[in-house]
Amino acid sequence: MKTPHVLVAADKFKGSLTAVQVAERVTAGLRRVAPGVRVETLPVADGGDGTVAAAVAAGFERHEARVTGPLGTPVTAAYAVRDTTAVVEMAEASGLQHLPAGEFAPLTATTYGSGELLAAALDAGARTIVFGVGGSATTDGGAGMLAALGARLLDGDGKPVGPGGGALAELAEADLSGLDPRLADIDLILASDVDNPLTGPKGAPEIYGRQKGATEDDIAVLDAALVHYASVLGPETAALPGAGAAGGIGYGALVALGARFRPGIEVMLDVLGFAPALARATLVVTGEGSLDEQTLHGKAPAGVAAAARAAGVEAVAVCGRLALPPEALGEAGIRRAYALTDLEPDPAVCMAQAGPLLERAAEAIARDFLS
Repeated sequence: MKTPHVLVAADKFKGSLTAVQVAERVTAGLRRVAPGVRVETLPVADGGDGTVAAAVAAGFERHEARVTGPLGTPVTAAYAVRDTTAVVEMAEASGLQHLPAGEFAPLTATTYGSGELLAAALDAGARTIVFGVGGSATTDGGAGMLAALGARLLDGDGKPVGPGGGALAELAEADLSGLDPRLADIDLILASDVDNPLTGPKGAPEIYGRQKGATEDDIAVLDAALVHYASVLGPETAALPGAGAAGGIGYGALVALGARFRPGIEVMLDVLGFAPALARATLVVTGEGSLDEQTLHGKAPAGVAAAARAAGVEAVAVCGRLALPPEALGEAGIRRAYALTDLEPDPAVCMAQAGPLLERAAEAIARDFLS
């Protein structure tokens, strides 16, 4: 019989544990019941917040840059580099985490800092950039990003349009001739777990605007402004999968930067070296904070479980909250899920005690699968 070798490849438990901490707690619980088990950890992410941290845990070198935050004030943003590959996470520069509590700027928040972060990766010698998009505070179609990289987005008076998506209603001309020439020589991969178009009933303002503080009137303004923006830069691209990712920054990357869209978890599994780790494994433990319908549509656990199933390796999942029936788990390639709420039904206590509870869940996995 093959010696048990467990691969822990889980995403973060948002609000409780980072992906690295999840891996540490699962490892501790497994070894408490099965002291001799071989455990390999590979924290994963799907392109959203936590993507740079997952890359660093896999051996990339962490870099930092001072860039423009979504409100126009400076923030410190991290990116990761290994050889000539960089992992850039737009949320590091333009994410909701940079907004003060309760403060939103749906019409004026800018992705300028994301462009500055891409430029920093180019300065570091990157030839391939994995651009993880998600968790944005912005709905500007990537206009700020393009401006930071040298584009001139001008109003009818020949002046630069203001920051944010609302100002794009005034756009009269888009001059892309000044874009950083290095962009033409790199492979820019747009890594996202959403495939929404830019505008319309499934577009960025309608689907994601409210979580960024947009009112119904704001959503209408943003949608109309982005329709106009796309009419100037290229309306066909607006309908492509991923164009609506992260407030439409996907559109800006696709229409002007030569990016190619790939599901974020697929990209990250490649970048992190998941395939060779999977080849060594006899059991995979994946998971995230909430296993629900969204999980099945491109989130990290679904990608990990699908890859494990294709390789003939059994996969189980850990989660804070389980909102999927057993048949849905099975269809996703997950043999069994272990929810922290089964151990502690109070959600507040569950989040506060996520670490110890996760160790207990991992002990149950070891008893069920390693004994």
